[in-house]
Amino acid sequence: MNELIRFLKFLYRKKLVLILVPLAAVIAGFFLIRRLPDHYRSQGRIATGLVDKTEQILASGKDAEQESEINRKFDNLIQLMRLRNVIDQVSYRLILHDLTVQGDSLFKPQGKQLQSLGREEKAGLIALYKKKYTLREGLSIWDAREKEARQILEESGYSPEAILDKLTIYRLQNSDYINIEFEGTHPQLTAFVINTLCEEFLSIYADRLRESNNRSLDFLEKFMLQKLDALNGRMEELKQFKIRNRVLNLNEQARSLYGHIIDFETKREIAKKDVAAYGSALKNIDDKFNPADRKYLENSMASINQNIAATREQLRQVNDTYIRSNFNPAYKARVDSLQQVLALKIGESTDKYIYNPLVAKENLVSRKLDLEISLELSENSIQTIESEIARLNRKFDGMVPNEASIQQFETGIDIAGKEYIEALQRYNNARLESNYPITLKQVERAMPGLPQPSKKLLLVAMCGIASLVFCLFVLFVLYYFDHSIWSPAQLADRTGIPVLGKLSRTGRAVNFLDPDDSAAPPDEVHRLKNQLRSLRYEIDEEIYGPRIISFTSLKPVTDRVHVVYGLAWAYAKVNQRVLIIDGNFNAPAITAAQGSWLMEDYFTDRNMEIESDQPGSVQVLGTRGGDVSLLEIADERLIQQKLARLREQFDVILIEADSLQSMNRAKEWITYSDRVAVVFEAGHAIGPRDEPSLKYLRSRGAMLSGWILTNAGNLSSGG
Repeated sequence: MNELIRFLKFLYRKKLVLILVPLAAVIAGFFLIRRLPDHYRSQGRIATGLVDKTEQILASGKDAEQESEINRKFDNLIQLMRLRNVIDQVSYRLILHDLTVQGDSLFKPQGKQLQSLGREEKAGLIALYKKKYTLREGLSIWDAREKEARQILEESGYSPEAILDKLTIYRLQNSDYINIEFEGTHPQLTAFVINTLCEEFLSIYADRLRESNNRSLDFLEKFMLQKLDALNGRMEELKQFKIRNRVLNLNEQARSLYGHIIDFETKREIAKKDVAAYGSALKNIDDKFNPADRKYLENSMASINQNIAATREQLRQVNDTYIRSNFNPAYKARVDSLQQVLALKIGESTDKYIYNPLVAKENLVSRKLDLEISLELSENSIQTIESEIARLNRKFDGMVPNEASIQQFETGIDIAGKEYIEALQRYNNARLESNYPITLKQVERAMPGLPQPSKKLLLVAMCGIASLVFCLFVLFVLYYFDHSIWSPAQLADRTGIPVLGKLSRTGRAVNFLDPDDSAAPPDEVHRLKNQLRSLRYEIDEEIYGPRIISFTSLKPVTDRVHVVYGLAWAYAKVNQRVLIIDGNFNAPAITAAQGSWLMEDYFTDRNMEIESDQPGSVQVLGTRGGDVSLLEIADERLIQQKLARLREQFDVILIEADSLQSMNRAKEWITYSDRVAVVFEAGHAIGPRDEPSLKYLRSRGAMLSGWILTNAGNLSSGG
């Protein structure tokens, strides 16, 4: 806080600099800025369709985009509008406009380089600009002709850098619109730049979008055809596999085959049951015949049985065929026919009484024959059914690998079909989107710009403010590196020695011992008197009775004389008898001004006495000066006797000693003094060379009263 106050006081001392420099800058800025041309500003607007979807023909079906994604798209569009390729097109249009029109239609006066070109050179320049505009190329700095064309653009103020410097592009809050503003020195120029920029940007954007859509369509079409070829290849593989393995409908075939197996197994169980039943019935019938009857019967029916056996063999073969044909009804009629034939032959054997007539067992014989035929048929059926079941099982087992292969083919076809459908859908969507017009369009064309509020006063004010800030910066640097002391607090902090008080700076030095010296203003004299009274009080607080006070300084200054004069006046005002001794042999200013007794005479003449007047008087003991010191005038004992005599004659003895630069002369006076006060003139610094003197002063201990700061500012704390 103290440093800030000191800095403000430092600025107060430099107030003329802080006033005159900004004032000069303001005046110079006014004469320079008043010739600046007026400025105009136009604006246009582009709708993007990123937020407002009303222009879309079909909904995209996408989820709502996040605000961050929308902001990213707006940033991309804005950066695309600021691309060098787009701005170059605007530059070409501007320079071609000025090259092809005359008179007041020019946006800017032609530069010296453009005016120096001949008609043919201008025609070649126009052709070059048109070529670059058509090809959408920039000017190369390596080609001499194009480098010259680039320099003409820069001279005319139509370079891409100059346009971008005055161009402002931003999104209008959170809306769907991009605002474009341009500031220039011609109202038609500002509108032309914005409208041309919009046209070129929309054209380049449409071409880029069209090119991107075409690349996407080509890629998606190839991708879709690849997926279609993959799907057709999978289907062809399945087709060839079915042809090679004679597969029509594997699921139906497997289902039918499995059903046949189940049917045959059921019939086999029925046949086994019939065999068991027929065998049991035959056994019961055989048990009813004795061996003699069976022998007679077998001999009697030998021929008939041969016929029956032949018929039974035919019946067995047909029945076997009937079973193998999966019980085809066509074979069933033949089986029934053979069974009828067999029944007739059995009946014939019964009619001829080929059995023992003594035994009435013809029904049993007939029944036995029927059962034997049925048993034989059932046994044959079991064999045929089991062989057929085995064949069907082998055929069913052969279908399992085909089923696995077909499932693999069908899975591949399903995946390929889904990929093809997805590729086809993406291709169709891309084709639909490519047929839509771009959603970007200029919804507000720029009109000739209106004059902008003049910034000349603002620029003049900025000149003053900038110069003031510069002055403050320079003064701060000077203050930072300036170690000058201006206030009692600074002096005490720097040296560690207390400060008795200060004496303010006056317009003219005041000699209080000369009653006719009244040239200084009364208020300054009054302030100085109060400060001298304060110094007298501070000194009297430390010592009472007759005292000898020496006044010295770090460097030779004239302020010691004024301090001595002022304190002599202050002590005289309180009825003290005051003696001033001019102890400065190098510059005896007090002796030259007052004229009085000389110390050389007083210290060498043992009988010489200096008598004081009434209380409140001031006497002066001068010196001849020269290259001499106190102890060279008289010996130490005599000096002590003379000074003791002066103590009896005067209440206060003030010695104006030499500076501490002549260390021995000042020390001699300080040795015979009761107190020593050091005078320091404000505005001076304490450097490394003053350290020995400060060290000596600190060694004086209680004898050192402190500093007296002279020539201080009028502020409360100095400075």
